[in-house]
Amino acid sequence: MTGPQDHVGRGWAFPLRVDARGGIALVEGGDEIDASIRLILSTAPGERVMRPDFGCEIWDLLFAPLEPNTFGTMDYAVRRALIQWEPRIDLLDVVVEPSAEEDGLVDILVNYRIKATNDMRNLVYPFYVIPKEQPAGATPTIPAGSGNLVLEETA
Repeated sequence: MTGPQDHVGRGWAFPLRVDARGGIALVEGGDEIDASIRLILSTAPGERVMRPDFGCEIWDLLFAPLEPNTFGTMDYAVRRALIQWEPRIDLLDVVVEPSAEEDGLVDILVNYRIKATNDMRNLVYPFYVIPKEQPAGATPTIPAGSGNLVLEETA
């Protein structure tokens, strides 16, 4: 007899690793979908030779400034990729915001429901952007809630 969890699937763990018996580690159920979402967001389109469209276009924003326009573009890219490449979920919300704890880090929060089980889940995907070179003596800061990178001169 099969249950709803059997319809979610089983797949290789990501990142790829070996289990205790020496075989490929597998994940199943909600963990498999989490791994799938991370794989989609971690892959840049064009990175896979046999599937050049697979992935998420957030990687085009690797050197983009931390500003609201960039966050909106990231939001759109994540939504588009997950709707296209993960049919087992209903995407409920995506929130993109700069991390308050680390410069150059953007937290991408994904809220979704697994269709087969109606299980509501969320995932936080950390995305690091590479800031432009700053002038000597300048310290990059992100004012709380603004998302704009500001250079402060230090004496």
